[in-house]
Amino acid sequence: MGYVAVKGGTKAIEASINRLTYDRLKEREIIEVKTIMATMRALVDQVMSESSLYSPFLAALAIKQAEGSMEEAVFIMRAHRSTLPRLYYSNIVESESMLVERRISASFKDIPGGQILGSTTDYTHRLLDFSLVSETRSENEQWIKQFMEQMEHEVATSGEVVYFPKVVDYLREEGLFVAHEPDNTSPTDITKENLSFPASRSARLQTLTRGQTGAVTALGYASLRGYGQVHPTVGEVRVGKLPIYVGHPNEPNQTEEDSYYIGEIKVSEVESFVPVSVKNEQNEEELDFEIGYGVCYGQNETKAIAMSILDQCLEHPEASFPTHDEEFVLLHIDSVEATGFISHLKLPHYVTFQSKLDSVREVKRKGENYE
Repeated sequence: MGYVAVKGGTKAIEASINRLTYDRLKEREIIEVKTIMATMRALVDQVMSESSLYSPFLAALAIKQAEGSMEEAVFIMRAHRSTLPRLYYSNIVESESMLVERRISASFKDIPGGQILGSTTDYTHRLLDFSLVSETRSENEQWIKQFMEQMEHEVATSGEVVYFPKVVDYLREEGLFVAHEPDNTSPTDITKENLSFPASRSARLQTLTRGQTGAVTALGYASLRGYGQVHPTVGEVRVGKLPIYVGHPNEPNQTEEDSYYIGEIKVSEVESFVPVSVKNEQNEEELDFEIGYGVCYGQNETKAIAMSILDQCLEHPEASFPTHDEEFVLLHIDSVEATGFISHLKLPHYVTFQSKLDSVREVKRKGENYE
């Protein structure tokens, strides 16, 4: 790739950055980072997921700096993440310990513990709410007061914290799903090691969970439409907070009880039931089910569902379907890689393009001579 120096480039770049700052400030409005955190939760969750860095404050700051550009905000967060030291690894998290805020199943009407609709736009009309134009702080405070009074009454009535079992566990008890032994192999850390193929499942899941939300969703949709022919039923979607514990770095033989609680993270987790054909002992085709898994930071359910589809796809490599090709999927969903490579086309390509122009001119000149 040929690049050339541009005379006066430093001054031009400084002027460009000044113009960028001017465009951000010219309307003379300031949006606070805490306002972004409070009012743009979905955007904050997506940035955290794609950047592999759980920090609502830093994600909101990146969104402000990027003026709402998802790709730029993720790029900023990834760059900042690369400067942070890895002090320790957390203990294994069991999602049964999740403090559930939302839990639904598309596979069963009644599930143990019940369906919890929680906070979602799934049941809204998707019509523009013009009342938001004139909402006031006092009205919002009054609404919150009434809501909290209702919640306090309900908490006082129930009076207990409930942990919900997994839907699939009941199907395993019936023998409808295979019960696998826990695999305690240390996962691949794709932020420390280059992604190589064939990739382990842990590497695939890491890549999917930090993949660009739109890209993961699009490829999951492509599989549903026939490019992979995977059409699952969502067994369970759960959104909630998981407690995070770490062990003391100088005490390798400590027990779980000796670990330190450092906080919690909000995640969306999905287990999809995928129908597959298998051969029984009589070599006859029969219906069975496999599980596709998806999990990502924040309330990011669509991405988690699409991730569960692609997880099951990549468990069954198939050259004829792009969604079953791990190199195709995993190398094309990274927002920073994709945005960077597309954006590099804006950089000077004077030398290479001029050489191509010279080649075309030479061909045309020779053609004219033959005439």
